[in-house]
Amino acid sequence: MDVFVKTLMDSLGAFGIALLMFLENIFPPIPSELIMPLAGYQAASGQMSMLTVILAGTIGSLAGVIPWYYAGKLIGKRRLKRLAARHGRWLTLAPDDVDSADSWFRRHGYSAVLFGRLIPTVRTLISVPAGIAKMSLLVFLVLSAIGSAVWTSLLAGAGYLLGQNYDAVEAYVGPVSNVVLGLIVIFYIYRVITFEAKVEPEASEPSEAEG
Repeated sequence: MDVFVKTLMDSLGAFGIALLMFLENIFPPIPSELIMPLAGYQAASGQMSMLTVILAGTIGSLAGVIPWYYAGKLIGKRRLKRLAARHGRWLTLAPDDVDSADSWFRRHGYSAVLFGRLIPTVRTLISVPAGIAKMSLLVFLVLSAIGSAVWTSLLAGAGYLLGQNYDAVEAYVGPVSNVVLGLIVIFYIYRVITFEAKVEPEASEPSEAEG
């Protein structure tokens, strides 16, 4: 993976960094914990400026969350509740869970998007409830840009400071990301096994104008 990342950066420069960070959001197995420290090392070796590295990483990351935001917006709350009623066990969601999650996100959406961009895996997934809740696209992009800029700056800065030992960043941050991902997988399996469908009377279904 590191050879692929390095080759793309060497060939495309800043655009390569942006493309990799875009793909990282669409295809999570390409980790930002590897991309940005390597980009920071390239800045330290004089191949490009640190500002260019951070801007490229942030722009690519931002572009990668937009499809997920629109996916959530396209699904909408009512359609998600219908999916939950039919496939709740595999979604680990009952229709009333959708209401609860939507209510929570509407209360904490700003901080969820901002700080969610700093958490592996959640960084991508937080875009979906933002779309479902129909958060303003401008607000979503601003919050995502701030969170992404902080994340890319931290990783690129670590690679810059460590110089040729930039791979040590991935050696520490990578396992942490794997642990978080592993815990999410375990929690998902637990939810599937223990899931109990909650039958919602038709009369209790609120009428909604949103999609």
